[in-house]
Amino acid sequence: MADNLIDLIKVLRDRTGAGLMDCKGALLANDCDLDKASDWLREKGLAKAAKKADRIAAEGLALAVTCPTCGNTVVLEVNCETDFVAKGDAFRDLVTEVAKVILSKNPTNVEEAKALTVDLFTDATVKMGEKFDLRRFEVFPAKSGEQISTYIHMGGKLATVVVLNKEDAELGNQLAMHICANNPSYLTMEDVPSEAKEHELSIQREAAKTDEKLANKPAEVLDKILQGKISKYFAEMTLEAQPFLMDDSKTVGQILSEKGVKVLKFVRYQVGEGIEKRHDDFASEVMSQTK
Repeated sequence: MADNLIDLIKVLRDRTGAGLMDCKGALLANDCDLDKASDWLREKGLAKAAKKADRIAAEGLALAVTCPTCGNTVVLEVNCETDFVAKGDAFRDLVTEVAKVILSKNPTNVEEAKALTVDLFTDATVKMGEKFDLRRFEVFPAKSGEQISTYIHMGGKLATVVVLNKEDAELGNQLAMHICANNPSYLTMEDVPSEAKEHELSIQREAAKTDEKLANKPAEVLDKILQGKISKYFAEMTLEAQPFLMDDSKTVGQILSEKGVKVLKFVRYQVGEGIEKRHDDFASEVMSQTK
C-alpha cells in the first residue's frame, strides 16, 4: 500500500500542484480515488489554480509538416527517452520522415501509422540506442478557399495548427501563435460540454461553503456569483473568449468578427503532456514526509 500511495501522491501532485501532505490527505480521505481527490483539493482550496496544468513528462518533438505537392498538413508527436536525443538532427530527421509517410500513405489511426513506419523506428533505435514512439497525429486536408496555418515553438516542444474558413495567412499565423501561448481547450463557450459545466458548478458550490464572503449571500445571488465564476473559468479555456495575443484589448472572437473569418478547427500538441516522467529522487522525498 505504501508504494502504491507514493505513486498516487506523485500523480496527484503533478496534476494539481498541491503539497505532498495535502495530496496524501486528499487521497486518504477519498479512498485513493485520484479524480475525487483532485476535486477534494480544489474544494478545500488547497490545489494551485494553474492554467498550465499539464506538465511536460516525456521527451520528443511535436512538428507540423505540409506536403509541398498536395498541400495537406500533418501535426504529430514522436517521443524519445532523453532530451539530448530530442535535440539532435537524427531524431528530427526521423520525425520528418514519419510525417512524410503519414502524408503519403494516409493511415486512419496511430496503429496503422506505426505499422507503416516500423522500419524507420527500428533503424532509429539501432542508430541512436533509444526507444521511440509515435504517440499521436492528425492530418488536415487542403481545401480550396481555406487557410491552414502552423506554428512550432521552442524547436518542437509545441506545435499548433489552425484552419480558417477563408484565406488569411497573416491572421492564421497569429492565431496559431495565440493557441500555442494560451492553450485553449474549446473553440466557443457553446462547445463546453454540459457535463463539464455541471462538474465545475459542484466544485464551486463546495468551495463556496468555506468562503466567508459568500456565507450570508441569498441563494439567488449566490447562484449568479457561481455562474459568473463558471463563465470566467471556462472563458479562460475558450479560444474566442480569450484576449487576442496581438491585441489584448479585444477577444479572439471580436477579431474574427471584424475580419469576417471563422475558425473551423485547431489542434495544439505539447510534447509529453499527460505522460509521467520518472524522477528518481521522488520516492525518498515522499517517504520522508509520509511516514
